[in-house]
Amino acid sequence: MQTTIAPALIDDPRAVAAEAVLRKCVHCGFCLATCPTYNLLGDEKDSPRGRIYLIKQVVEGHEPTDVTRTHLDRCLTCRNCETTCPSGVEYGHLVDLGRSLVEEKVPRGFRERWMRKGILSVLPYAKRVGPLVKLGQLARPLLPGSLAGSIPPRQQIPWAPRQVHERKMLVLDGCVQPSMAPATNASAARVLSAFGITLNRAASSGCCGAVHFHLNEQQAAHDFMRRNIDAWWPFIEAGCEAIITTASGCGVMVKDYGHVLAGDAEYAAKARKVSELSRDIVEVMIDVLSDQELSGFDAAAKAMGKVAFHPPCTLQHGQKLPLVTERLLNRFGFNLTTVADAHTCCGSAGTYSIFQPELSHQLRDNKVKALLANEPDIIATANIGCQLHIQGGSGRPVVHWIELIDQLVSSQQPVTAI
Repeated sequence: MQTTIAPALIDDPRAVAAEAVLRKCVHCGFCLATCPTYNLLGDEKDSPRGRIYLIKQVVEGHEPTDVTRTHLDRCLTCRNCETTCPSGVEYGHLVDLGRSLVEEKVPRGFRERWMRKGILSVLPYAKRVGPLVKLGQLARPLLPGSLAGSIPPRQQIPWAPRQVHERKMLVLDGCVQPSMAPATNASAARVLSAFGITLNRAASSGCCGAVHFHLNEQQAAHDFMRRNIDAWWPFIEAGCEAIITTASGCGVMVKDYGHVLAGDAEYAAKARKVSELSRDIVEVMIDVLSDQELSGFDAAAKAMGKVAFHPPCTLQHGQKLPLVTERLLNRFGFNLTTVADAHTCCGSAGTYSIFQPELSHQLRDNKVKALLANEPDIIATANIGCQLHIQGGSGRPVVHWIELIDQLVSSQQPVTAI
């Protein structure tokens, strides 16, 4: 797509970066079929191709309006379109650039600004989220069903591994997961310990930066990224093999640190290193198991009943890891149900369910219907946001898949370390 940057934007690195992405788009329209908002609304401005054209207009100097911003806001950034695109358009990066350019020219109203400020002052901070979650759990019996369903039940965290292994990796705690699903990282630590890997935590690390980044508070997001890099760097220098994320949404962000901080003279090289070391827990498990024969797990896995797995968009489209978790669960012997339209978004998308509740709930209802179609006993996923969102709409517990592996491994004799 031929694009001419407006004279006023010729020195703006956002416009230059956007133009490079825009030129890859051939306007073929393949992306429309897999775009969740286009399928719901039928408006091409709510499709990747339509939003690309809107961003092109802004880069070329056309004045954006509230309508322009609305169509960009409705994008889930699920990146399903990237999986579909035959031209390799990096739409996820483009929409972030477009939002930044548009918001600069079309400021939000008072209510929206304060709502965003309120979310950003709480959600990315684990120490602020935790007390609110505990309060919600105490009040849960008194709350309406729809609200109570969105509050995760309290989890009893079983023992953590005490062994110290030669192989060491880091895990990102994140912001909401420590209080809303603390069993996830505990399970990851036990499973990896069974395979000869010690999973460490950097106490001074925190939110990956995605919440601020996708709400267009990108400088604040950079500060979160730098803080994490500083927290992890001593471990990296000491020989840490990998930085593991158990929330696939965080994984996409951490893997993008090198791109986002490429212009930061002090942190660019370190950010690239962090991105190189960043791996989703499923990538580590696949490598650890390699061609190892898994035996003795089938009966216990089958005894858990049927499992419906929801692959988050951030895993299959963002991190480009489609069907990897499903293959791993099959190797352990789990009975996975068939889920229609598994490539589509559940509607969680970070804070999307807060700012676009109507669209988010429609997508969630469709996803829950597909997940429950074959009457599973368990619903599993790989991202805390999807986990809580689907749980709130299905009325049943949703777990991270690593917890299922933990149940198997913890019930067996110690696995030989690799």
